[in-house]
Amino acid sequence: MIENILHPRITDSKDWATVLFVLSFAIIAVTKSVFENRFGDFANLIFSNKYNKVYRDSSHLKSGFTISLFFVQVISIAFFIQISLSYFGHASKTDWILYIQIFTFLAFFILSKYLIEKIIATSFNIEEFMEQFNLQKVTYRTYIGLIILPLNIILFYYDSFSRNIPLLIIATVLIINILTYLISIKNYQNIIFGKLFYFILYLCALEIAPYYFMYYWFTKGSA
Repeated sequence: MIENILHPRITDSKDWATVLFVLSFAIIAVTKSVFENRFGDFANLIFSNKYNKVYRDSSHLKSGFTISLFFVQVISIAFFIQISLSYFGHASKTDWILYIQIFTFLAFFILSKYLIEKIIATSFNIEEFMEQFNLQKVTYRTYIGLIILPLNIILFYYDSFSRNIPLLIIATVLIINILTYLISIKNYQNIIFGKLFYFILYLCALEIAPYYFMYYWFTKGSA
């Protein structure tokens, strides 16, 4: 009698990722169609500061343009985090359950951080500055998310890339974030210097501490 031993066939489906990539580009296409002029100014953000000058009012933070691209931004950044983890051997880039966890955590982190900032800004009486500062951060973060979206597609479907590629992207993103803060400080220096103590407190509590604890938690967890 021949005994047949059945081994489970493990397949890493990438269909869920394809759906999300298509959805992201569909949202971008619809947003471009509805907000044609604004999207054109946004696309030229790396070459011109026109977008920040025209759309500097804090009401734009809750506009359909910002919200729709925020969704794409979270999809893109969550993909990049998972791909980076997979390149360093901490996860599988085709694990859709892990992606949902990263996406949910990232969205919750950004939104809860924004709400806490609103509370602190109200307490310190710097609401106007914080709204404009947040709008500028969201603008550049969204721009980064859209730029790395096609890079995510390449890194997701191809496995023969060096680990230096994710590191290079991470370094570039960090540099852009630092430049964003410097630009914001320059643009709002009169308001900042008038409330310098509150700004330093905000910077330490909400812009440095959360990322430090996330880094500490991740490195401690992977050790």
